[in-house]
Amino acid sequence: MTLARGGERKITPDILLRAYSIGLFPMADSADDPELFWVEPEIRGIIPLDQFHVSKSLAKAMAKRPFEVRFDTAFHAVVDKCAEPADDRPSTWINVEIKSLYSALHTMGHAHSVEAWEGDELVGGLYGVSLGTAFFGESMFSRRTNASKICLVHLVERLRQQGFTLLDTQFTTDHLKTFGAVDIPKEDYRILLEDAMMQADAEF
Repeated sequence: MTLARGGERKITPDILLRAYSIGLFPMADSADDPELFWVEPEIRGIIPLDQFHVSKSLAKAMAKRPFEVRFDTAFHAVVDKCAEPADDRPSTWINVEIKSLYSALHTMGHAHSVEAWEGDELVGGLYGVSLGTAFFGESMFSRRTNASKICLVHLVERLRQQGFTLLDTQFTTDHLKTFGAVDIPKEDYRILLEDAMMQADAEF
């Protein structure tokens, strides 16, 4: 990890995009900590887009169309929801600086959200960064059963349609592994990343 503390060079949106292009991403120790640090895991989590798996139970739930799924209509609200404490996540790393940086990336067309709506209520979603033909997933939230899972399915469908080649999950969890997420060494990840960065920005 390379530290980027408050007294050092300020992280700008352009620096953030450059960091993603070489395999780094920022985090904070907590939502109350104003400082950020760079993370470059030795073992990286990805979801191979050609190996994405949807369980029978989730497919059955999706067939009932429980939510309206939208893209990029409430980016800031999704980030705010991801930053909120929840029963399964009492604290998060999304601080004010993170919100500001990703808001700027959204304005630049490099950060996107997938949203699950129940009427006028935002009940699930995820957000991440697109660069080249890579999408870097950042965080997700769910306030209804399957809401974030359904957003992930729609994300993968969109990435496939638009010619993306890499879906970076940063780390893997048991939850993500049910969709086909795998751990790969940093060296293998860099090869995939370099290939994605050599391509023109895919339209999200």
